[in-house]
Amino acid sequence: MQKIEYKIKIFEAKSLEELENEDSNLVKESQKVLKNAYAPYSKFNVGAAVLLENGEIITGTNQENSAYPSGLCAERVAMFYANSKYPNVAVKAIAVTAFFNNDYIEEPAPPCGSCRQVLLETETRFKKPIKVILFGKNKIRIIDGVKQLLPLSFTDDFLK
Repeated sequence: MQKIEYKIKIFEAKSLEELENEDSNLVKESQKVLKNAYAPYSKFNVGAAVLLENGEIITGTNQENSAYPSGLCAERVAMFYANSKYPNVAVKAIAVTAFFNNDYIEEPAPPCGSCRQVLLETETRFKKPIKVILFGKNKIRIIDGVKQLLPLSFTDDFLK
């Protein structure tokens, strides 16, 4: 038996000032939409902002439901809206911010497994990496490509 290691590369910044303007602006857009989240049960508001290749920014928020599996994460709300409004435009980046107990969370919240799979599908579809920017009060994490978040990923290659 052979041991194989997969490594991911994550960049960390301490503040928005350390980011490129485009990335900083995208995080600010994800922060603006937090108030639109519908999270009466968890009180965990999440905002996502998707930057498209055409310069458009599409936002989304988490939408909870009393029947928990029926809700949807902010990342998927934003991504599905972007893909439906601009079906032929690639995604450059997504920024995600979470808010709990009347404040931004300390550590950046990573996307759940379902969101990672949806992001990967878009990345694979357009054959371009999607930069993932995760905001927390203590640090901002930047990942250059969704495959970094999902190293053993299921893609359309398995369906051919």
